[in-house]
Amino acid sequence: MPTASTTDGGDLLERLRAAGVVRLGIAGEIPFGYIDKDGELTGEAPELAKVIFKRLGVDRVQPVPTEFGSLIPGLNSQQFDVVAAGMYVNAERCEQVIFSDPDYQMLDSFIVRKGNPLGLRNYQDVVEKKAKFATGTGYAEIAYAVEAGYKESDILIVPDQVAGLNAVEAGRVDVFAGTALTTREVVKKSGKAEATEPFKPLVGGEPHVDGGAFAFRPTETKLRDAFNVELAKLKKSGELLRILKPFGFTEDEMTDLTAKELCGG
Repeated sequence: MPTASTTDGGDLLERLRAAGVVRLGIAGEIPFGYIDKDGELTGEAPELAKVIFKRLGVDRVQPVPTEFGSLIPGLNSQQFDVVAAGMYVNAERCEQVIFSDPDYQMLDSFIVRKGNPLGLRNYQDVVEKKAKFATGTGYAEIAYAVEAGYKESDILIVPDQVAGLNAVEAGRVDVFAGTALTTREVVKKSGKAEATEPFKPLVGGEPHVDGGAFAFRPTETKLRDAFNVELAKLKKSGELLRILKPFGFTEDEMTDLTAKELCGG
């Protein structure tokens, strides 16, 4: 009786075990979930999914690439079984899908010139020092800077962290804001710039931490709960960090946050 199965948490896990394969929605984003140059599925979320689903009795994962904005609609229209794209958990998304607990947290960091001559450690410093500020197209960091008192029309918007690094190196801006992960990775080859210590931006006056997780259809609580059990074991054993490390994640990105906290519940 399919109607009964949806009321008690869904039967997707049983169906995936029977099929031996789970379809993962990915958005082609490095380092979260993408197809590499050899045509293989990789990224922090797919690699973690491979381990967890194997433990749940599902041996294979199959990528279903789509646009980031189509991940939730695609999940809910059953084009794939789970979103494995490092998706940030927020209240708006929590109304449309259910999330596992986050497998990583993300803080912000700045790209500055070597030695951080202006002493920029957070958005308040940027405002106080009247620093020339840049960030990426559509980045959450725009709102964080505006909340600290930076005028939005004064922000230089660049395509990505590579363009941000170039702007800092060329002296067009004093600082570029991004996630701790992207800034740390992009400055590795730079002789002129460095990344600052990760920090929590203020949202509504409170320190804010983002967290990324896997998304499931709202009826599939059984699968989400089974996934969380395995995820918790990987966190406890330290294996989670080992899985995520090749993609630039460090101890700073490990988290005990829950989906409930990030959903605002």
